[in-house]
Amino acid sequence: MYLTTGGPTASGRAAATGAGARRRAGHCVRVLAAAVACTLIAACGGPARPTQPPPAPTIPAPARESSPPAAGDTSPPAPPSPSTAAAAQLPPGFVSLPDIDPSILTDIRYATAHNFVGRPIAGYQRPRCLLTRQAAEALHRVQTTALSKGYSLKVYDCYRPQQGVDDFVHWATTADQRMKAEFYPEVDKSVLFDDGYIGGPTAHSRGSTMDLTLVATPSRAEPSYRTGEPLLPCTAPAAQRFPDNSIDMGTGFDCFDPLAHTITAGLSGLARNNRALLTGLMAQGGFTNYPKEWWHYTLDNEPYPSTYYDFPVA
Repeated sequence: MYLTTGGPTASGRAAATGAGARRRAGHCVRVLAAAVACTLIAACGGPARPTQPPPAPTIPAPARESSPPAAGDTSPPAPPSPSTAAAAQLPPGFVSLPDIDPSILTDIRYATAHNFVGRPIAGYQRPRCLLTRQAAEALHRVQTTALSKGYSLKVYDCYRPQQGVDDFVHWATTADQRMKAEFYPEVDKSVLFDDGYIGGPTAHSRGSTMDLTLVATPSRAEPSYRTGEPLLPCTAPAAQRFPDNSIDMGTGFDCFDPLAHTITAGLSGLARNNRALLTGLMAQGGFTNYPKEWWHYTLDNEPYPSTYYDFPVA
């Protein structure tokens, strides 16, 4: 304690000093405790907050199975999606025609047994029409005009791998004539090379050539070819040939006969007009016809005029 008339005594000073020390010590403890608490809170990211439960995992929907074709459905199988591995393997600049214009009909004969050889051709693993992008886009423009006139294009062959051409050449050296009655009924197999019906290399392997016809819209159903069924000559009148849903072009597709030349004698007026219609539509779209085959057209400004490809149609 302090005296009113003088300074503090020694004992008073000691007592005061002890009390002050205790007060300061208690204050320091409180400050230290608060500091430790703040440090712990900061280290833990602040006061605990209510937590939200983690979102439930997304379970993808099961893939749907394709429905089986209806009875009597003879349409060609749908082409694979461009996302498939096959599409990813196409060389740069090539596309699947349905990706550009799915309205164009397809009947890819060399992937089937209904062709002049009588079996699927080497390199044709799937019935697809593959073309250079330029050719496919030009064909789309032709299709737009054809549809406005009541017709649709139908392709029989598009890009052809070189291995397919080699298969044709090898076949021509064999005695196999199982399809003669339909595809070359009046022509001897031995002259198919000399007469220009078979040869190599072919413009088809450059990717901008296709074989095609016109079909009246709406298109009528076309029966499937069955191996071993009676063969009908491609040079017969339309009602007596294989029932292709093409408009009458005077012969069937891939008919090895002078009657298949685009301009020739012996055609009916209807067939002559139909060929002229196809030629006009294709010429307007930038394609030129091969005069020995009414169905064969090549893009005038093809992008790869000197390159012959051999990747499979897959």
